[in-house]
Amino acid sequence: MTNNGLFISFEGIDGAGKSTHISALAQTFEAQGRVVTLTREPGGTPLAEKLRALVLSDAMDAMTEALLVFAARRDHLQQLIEPALARGEVVLCDRFTDATFAYQGGGRGFDLKTLSYLERLVQTVQGLAVDFIRQPDLTIWFELAPSVAAIRLAGSRVPDKFESQPLDFFTRVSAGYLQRCDAQPQRFARINADQPRDRVWGEVKRAVQQRGWLG
Repeated sequence: MTNNGLFISFEGIDGAGKSTHISALAQTFEAQGRVVTLTREPGGTPLAEKLRALVLSDAMDAMTEALLVFAARRDHLQQLIEPALARGEVVLCDRFTDATFAYQGGGRGFDLKTLSYLERLVQTVQGLAVDFIRQPDLTIWFELAPSVAAIRLAGSRVPDKFESQPLDFFTRVSAGYLQRCDAQPQRFARINADQPRDRVWGEVKRAVQQRGWLG
């Protein structure tokens, strides 16, 4: 096992069951003596949470959404994620940049080249030897058919502006996630979220164990 910082993101459309397994994984790491930072995107810092509220509630075009999300991400990285990783902590994040490519890119149809430029601009970390683009060490993607997610969410809470989008929007979002997964398969663990909770958890735990991060 390593004591270096670990960055694990959880991705998937609402209703896929991310939150339950984020908590379970945090408890598993803590039981093995690791310090865990739980966070989310957009959000994670006071400034980023203010931007989150705007993104989830106010009407705006896709470019404005993307710029606000990346602005929140920059503050999140600078103020929370990078310091936690430097301390050797495990950072578990509910969504990261893959969500931007899925929601703003796939769902909204915003230009992927522009998103890639913003990704490089915002996530470049100055290393001792060479600069690099900060990405999660592992991204756990909870893959679920939008129709199944809609049934799970029905009546559970008041939907935000994304959750209230029509089914074809989430079909495009899912396609956006798949595109990111296919482009960087070594980073992704693709989890079938349409099965009993204990089986999903088993797949999540195995994905982390296979990388030598859990005993």
